[in-house]
Amino acid sequence: MSPTGRTACSTSPNARASADPVALRVDIRDVQPAHVQGFDAIIHLAALCNDPLGDLDPATTYEINHRASVRLARAAKTAGVPRFLFASSCSLYGVAGEAMLDEQASFNPITPYGRSKVLVEHDVAALADQHFSPTFLRNATAYGVSPRLRADVVVNNLVAAAYTTGEVAIQSDGTAWRPLVHVEDFCRAFLAVLHAPRPLIHNAAFNVGRSEENYRVRELADLVQRAVQGSRVTYAPGGGPDPRSYRVDCSKLAETLPEFRPQWTVPQGIAQLCEAYRTFGLTREDFCGTRFLRVLHIQQLQREGRVDSALRWQHGARERTAADAVWQPAKVGS
Repeated sequence: MSPTGRTACSTSPNARASADPVALRVDIRDVQPAHVQGFDAIIHLAALCNDPLGDLDPATTYEINHRASVRLARAAKTAGVPRFLFASSCSLYGVAGEAMLDEQASFNPITPYGRSKVLVEHDVAALADQHFSPTFLRNATAYGVSPRLRADVVVNNLVAAAYTTGEVAIQSDGTAWRPLVHVEDFCRAFLAVLHAPRPLIHNAAFNVGRSEENYRVRELADLVQRAVQGSRVTYAPGGGPDPRSYRVDCSKLAETLPEFRPQWTVPQGIAQLCEAYRTFGLTREDFCGTRFLRVLHIQQLQREGRVDSALRWQHGARERTAADAVWQPAKVGS
């Protein structure tokens, strides 16, 4: 899902949900109650998806990530949609140090992206009532192979750098903590919440991941170096500590919804990525290009005049791009 389009499953008020999703090509900022009439639930993923992308234009980030998300939640409530699953982020914890953080921990975001997640949780939680149940899934940093592969998340990035350049390149001093979750386990968490009894998930927040899957960036680099033969870990000259550092306790989700069983560990995910990159024949040009890096892709669309400064598609400009293409190197890992 993207800030300028989304796909969802719709049901008529008097019928079971169709097996086929109904695709709606509508900017998330323009959604009306009629667009979501008859839906059983909304899984809201549409947003500018990381700190660098959020930093391009903070005003637009807040417009899309915060105000449009709240608008969508209000539209869902007005339309009678009972469940609203919001893809929040552990980035809202921001600068947190060494302590393990549960869902009651204080927020300390330092980027527009992280702050936008805090604002959405606050505003959407206020909409909850007996007919409308929002749930906030605070996702750890994703990794792993997916049809819309991203190379701008830490594990995917380090493995791609090692595979294409021979260097596991760290831009900081590597001391920052990051919680990690495989994209497939990310999906499992949303499905578990979607099917859970409403009292268990009503207006609740969950850290999504595994408590034991918190790593320092330099630990991740060492794991990648051991997995990619001939690679070496490098540090950018003058790279200091990344202030964004947080360790996350994910026990609440496991205890509340025991049917959620994560299947992946970071070492397994690194092996999966190595196999996928080999099968695909990933090159340095691929890794450094616009296909797998969201910031570069958005900037390319703006240069071409297809997306304006507010990140709205220009009339007739929305068509498939290289980044839209499904990335299927082969069936790897599971």
